[in-house]
Amino acid sequence: MPWINIPKVEGNASRQAHTDLPAGTYERELGKEGFYGPSTQMYHRHPPTSWLTVEGLLKPRAFDTKKLVYSGNCPWDAPLLFSNANTQIRFMKLENDMDHLVRNADGDELVFVHQGSGELYCDYGHLVFSEGDYVMLPRGTMWRICVQESVSALLVESTNDSYRLPEKGLVGNQAIFDPAILDVPKIDDAFIAQQNEAQWQVVVKKGNQLSTIAYPFNPLDAVGWHGTLMPVRLNWRDIRPLMSHRYHVPPSAHTTFTSSRFVVCTFVPRPYETDPKALNVPFFHSNDDYDELIFYHAGQFFSRDHIEPGMMTLHPSGISHGPHPKALKNAEKKRGIMTDEVAVMIDARDTLEISEQAKTIEWTGYVDSWK
Repeated sequence: MPWINIPKVEGNASRQAHTDLPAGTYERELGKEGFYGPSTQMYHRHPPTSWLTVEGLLKPRAFDTKKLVYSGNCPWDAPLLFSNANTQIRFMKLENDMDHLVRNADGDELVFVHQGSGELYCDYGHLVFSEGDYVMLPRGTMWRICVQESVSALLVESTNDSYRLPEKGLVGNQAIFDPAILDVPKIDDAFIAQQNEAQWQVVVKKGNQLSTIAYPFNPLDAVGWHGTLMPVRLNWRDIRPLMSHRYHVPPSAHTTFTSSRFVVCTFVPRPYETDPKALNVPFFHSNDDYDELIFYHAGQFFSRDHIEPGMMTLHPSGISHGPHPKALKNAEKKRGIMTDEVAVMIDARDTLEISEQAKTIEWTGYVDSWK
């Protein structure tokens, strides 16, 4: 069914979104379906985040994965930090090679490598990975990791669903990244060399319960394959972001992977807007349809203060959010010609539950950081 979509203008307002704001005002966007549906830009005398206090479920929150302490060499040992019916988000640390295989029977798995490097062995072959790589593993793929340098990684499960690439519309299929850049595992000498007749175990996650299957041989024993279902690797450095020097493009333009009820976006370095009338920091917006979870990978996130690599922020749906005061002050005096941030954003259509383990690494002062 079509939206009620009748463009109107009332009072003192800009004629185009995110540009030529009325003097002394702060723009706030109200929208449906995140940034994908109809929207209205409102112009306020005060920043919408200038609250005195926020109590309850709507409180913006921040977490520091560097403070996680756990041991184990299995991804299912990794702490579950956030979840809903459509996703499970973990943070994994591996110091040593995995001595078994794992398989996710609940959904596709997306691994974002925050630190370290290693080799991934799976049904499809051998894949070398390093810092900044996404590795998407289709549901049911058996895999294990051999560590070259201690690995820390974000794990994002698409529960009972699949990852897809975003629609690219007017800009064409090669925009953001050309699918030809996606790497796939190889049945190479290293893969053949790891095949043996020793006993191996596969730990399978199904319905959030673990089962163990033992084999008298290494089940990664494929000699070849062909088809259109396979793991893929993409590094953030291969992403060429959509941008405009005259318009601050919304986060939806940075979508990297999609699932039915959430999207994964990647913020990478890009030039600042240069048009003197264009807003050059993220606009305030009412986050009414999506919970927004951001993992900060590298650099200095230009709309946030007191946030370092390895931290995560959660902005629940139902409350406005936007740039910190320091970012607003720097809007006219940029730190250079380019942003230097790298971050992964997960926009979830359904409320993300915060685990007890996540609460142990929370920075409780985040809600006051807009003051």
